[in-house]
Amino acid sequence: MLVRNTDNSVLEHVAIIMDGNGRWAANQNLPRTLGHRAGVLAVEKCVRSAAELNVSDLTLYAFSTENWKRPRPEISALFKLFNGYFKNKARELKKEGVLVRFIGRRDKLSKAVLKTMHEVESLTRGGTRLILNIGVDYGGRDEILRTTNKLINDVLIGNIPKSEINEDLFSNYTDLRFDRPSPDLIIRTGGERRISNFMLWHAAYSEIEFSDILWPDFDYKHLERSINQLNLRERRFGGLKNDSERLAQNLDNQGNKTA
Repeated sequence: MLVRNTDNSVLEHVAIIMDGNGRWAANQNLPRTLGHRAGVLAVEKCVRSAAELNVSDLTLYAFSTENWKRPRPEISALFKLFNGYFKNKARELKKEGVLVRFIGRRDKLSKAVLKTMHEVESLTRGGTRLILNIGVDYGGRDEILRTTNKLINDVLIGNIPKSEINEDLFSNYTDLRFDRPSPDLIIRTGGERRISNFMLWHAAYSEIEFSDILWPDFDYKHLERSINQLNLRERRFGGLKNDSERLAQNLDNQGNKTA
């Protein structure tokens, strides 16, 4: 059962670093490619679960800028699975009200992958139930560099004055865009304790959970549990915890003035 937030705020955006496909396969004496195939099935379950749990935005880290270092056969297998999944599921995603956006750079991707991405984004453009961001050739540092370069270019050609640059404008130039919320919760599956260059600009106030569950085993109950744990926390965003804490701080400040 889903637990309400302690402050009645709404959890909007969950982002997931999907880790553990290879170890899942190794644990079962299977090739890594079958682990990735199982990971695709977990994506399908996660998208459905997020929609059922009233998450408005779901971001999945599918292929990082660093993943190009993997063996070429594994990269080819990953993009074959990527193409196959979205070609087979695009109409179903549209029917379920899922709007798909791909974040990351696109200059290294094949024409076939770019074609699939364009078709899926166009087909699902009207979705209102869930926004699904898929990170493909995505890296947090790379996103910040690309965003900075786009801003510099617009300043140089006179589209925006330098004096107008602030956090909101910068966010509007990122892959995620300012019209969408930053992640409330970032989950990394697979047991590792790092964020691996994921959503660095957007994660400033994200709660982060490191799960020992391998990605192919991650399902509805795990996502629900993670959301419930976040909803039981009181997020302050740099402020004070509650009215009593604010009162105590005010009294302390008054005491300092009279001392």
